[in-house]
Amino acid sequence: MKVPIRSLTALGVALAAILPGTASAQSYQVDCAILLCLAGGWPASAPCAHARAVFIQRITPWPIEPPLQIWRCPMGVAFDGPAPLSPMERLYDITLKAEQAISVPDPTVPLVPVQAVERADVDISGDEFDFVRSIRVYHIQFSQRQNRDGDCIRSDSTRLGSYGTQGDYHWARSSVAQVPTASDLPRPGGCGSVSYRSVFVDWRDHAGNYGFEEVRY
Repeated sequence: MKVPIRSLTALGVALAAILPGTASAQSYQVDCAILLCLAGGWPASAPCAHARAVFIQRITPWPIEPPLQIWRCPMGVAFDGPAPLSPMERLYDITLKAEQAISVPDPTVPLVPVQAVERADVDISGDEFDFVRSIRVYHIQFSQRQNRDGDCIRSDSTRLGSYGTQGDYHWARSSVAQVPTASDLPRPGGCGSVSYRSVFVDWRDHAGNYGFEEVRY
């Protein structure tokens, strides 16, 4: 059963309403909270503030991880109840019951973009989950300079991390030409000197509102 967009909106906002600012961060599963809070446009609350912090923390080297690890949110889990629950209703339930798992960057580990073949444990191919597939992670590694002979020397190792139909995550080659203009990436005319490294993530919530964050390193 698909959940209408209006139901998804209510679930995202309800997390903030039911879990007030004094709620313990340990009382919910962080990837379920990321999913709900992202869908609802990151409503103001302690759980959503923590969920967003983890979301950004995961793209902060080292290593670069999928910011939403949907396979850690058991939407297919069954709960006793008078009627079968939809995936998003089960998600809302598990968010309040399970414990979180937090990824902590280790500065001793080399910078590695992490692949993930796991996927959601329920069908999320419907339009109501387009906000998951809207997430893009750009690992920007770009430099350019002009040598003594007047030649422009460029190096562009930019890669793009994105989500598949069922929430699986993969990396592909990209370029600074594909990086959204919301990034602080310098875009000089000609061959101006540039050396820029960052991880830029953007997304759209269930209503299509645009958001982004960027981490320099």
